[in-house]
Amino acid sequence: MRLADTVLQECFYQSSSGLSLDPGRDFGLTLHECDARLKAVRHALDRQQQLLWANNDPAIVIWLQGPDCAGKDGVIRNSLRGLNPQGVRVSDFQKPTDLQRRENFLERYRRELPTPGMLTVFNRTPYEGLASDLADGYIDDNQAAGRLQQLLEFEAQLAEQNIHLIKVYLHISKEQQKSRLQQRFVNPEKHWKISAADLTGHQHFDAIQSNWDQTFKQSSTTSHPWHILPANHKPLRNLLFCSLIAQKMEALNLQWPQPKLPFTLEDLD
Repeated sequence: MRLADTVLQECFYQSSSGLSLDPGRDFGLTLHECDARLKAVRHALDRQQQLLWANNDPAIVIWLQGPDCAGKDGVIRNSLRGLNPQGVRVSDFQKPTDLQRRENFLERYRRELPTPGMLTVFNRTPYEGLASDLADGYIDDNQAAGRLQQLLEFEAQLAEQNIHLIKVYLHISKEQQKSRLQQRFVNPEKHWKISAADLTGHQHFDAIQSNWDQTFKQSSTTSHPWHILPANHKPLRNLLFCSLIAQKMEALNLQWPQPKLPFTLEDLD
């Protein structure tokens, strides 16, 4: 786990490099090594999640972003496997409905915030209301600046509520995205994942990445940095994502609650 922790230091967003970093980096780790280390990290994460649930405070929310085919569904499935389902929730945010567009863009995310003791993952993030809506013409530059300020204030409010935020972007290459889209065409069991938006997203891949890079530059702060995880290699992606969550939970230094017990051992006789 310590090696993964060291690697994670290179995954903090840096404006000087950003998404220009190679998404195919493997840090010298083989498939076997990633899988072996992931088992150990999952064990540590399981214990930390039990501590979070037992304490019933604080809460953790992970904002997970990435281009189409980056593996958001896959990394959630692999990383949260085996955890206590009572203390875990995944919220999926698709294209907003007409009703949702008439309300403040943050409202649907506020409704899904975790309660104390919960670990929650947002599959797609409120930042789509900034980067994607600006690119799609739903808002202009002035409105985008206003939304950015709302987002930074929202993040500060989470901290005040003792909700710990982890922001993650799964970074893949355009070539890797093309390969995964081709695999979906070949596999009939994955046809349901294909949409017209996939083609548009692939054709405008570089422009979309540039928009997100600018968004990260404006919103990666000391208190709430973005973590850019290389995601071309699925085993490494899973290891880094799981390690990041475990690392953040360990930093909370939670201990097992020691409440006043309602009866004694002698009472059992």
